[in-house]
Amino acid sequence: MSFSFQVEACAGTARAGRFVTPHGEVETPVFMPVGTLASVKGVPQDTLEELGVQILLNNTYHLYLRPGVKTVRRLGGVHRFMGWKRPILTDSGGFQVFSLSELRKVSEEGVAFRSHLDGSSHFFSPESALEAEIGLGADIIMAFDECTEFPAERERSRQSMELTLRWARRGKDYFEQHKREVPWYGEASLAAGNEQTQALFGIVQAECMPIYAVNPPNAPWKWTSPAMPSAG
Repeated sequence: MSFSFQVEACAGTARAGRFVTPHGEVETPVFMPVGTLASVKGVPQDTLEELGVQILLNNTYHLYLRPGVKTVRRLGGVHRFMGWKRPILTDSGGFQVFSLSELRKVSEEGVAFRSHLDGSSHFFSPESALEAEIGLGADIIMAFDECTEFPAERERSRQSMELTLRWARRGKDYFEQHKREVPWYGEASLAAGNEQTQALFGIVQAECMPIYAVNPPNAPWKWTSPAMPSAG
């Protein structure tokens, strides 16, 4: 199994748990340092290990721009690229693209944007964002979502949520077709004795209002995700 989670203990509404990925276990709740470009700024790798860091976050947008997904894939994925043997999570790049407010254009197909580094033109779709995340090879990857601005009216939030849902469906379809292309697929599956792939997480989008206010119970498509990160 590529990803599993179990609750270890509960106290009121709090709980302690443990989830398993192809590169190890993580106890929750957990502090996850951000290694934007596959490196946590100002903290040597051995220090992270000595501190008992269980999982790191890498940024798809920044790694896509430099050194590039092809380079990281050729070197065996982000784990080998940065010499980290424990679990890694990558975001989809949605927030970073959103932050380029003067350099992006959102459409049904995806987001056209210009690099903050050199102004070059790029395009992220639900499929291409996941292509990048599969190539980078983190254990946990995020579906590409529209990061809604704040504040936003209810109708704007509903439209953004529905766009994110349509993108999630496209991304999930792409992932199912290409999940065996992750750099470590064969090696990890052989070592585990069963198929090992990445875990694709969906994104909860609801601005700052209750999710039921914008996500109708009769939504045309539902996705059972291993976990649901909250955003927006």
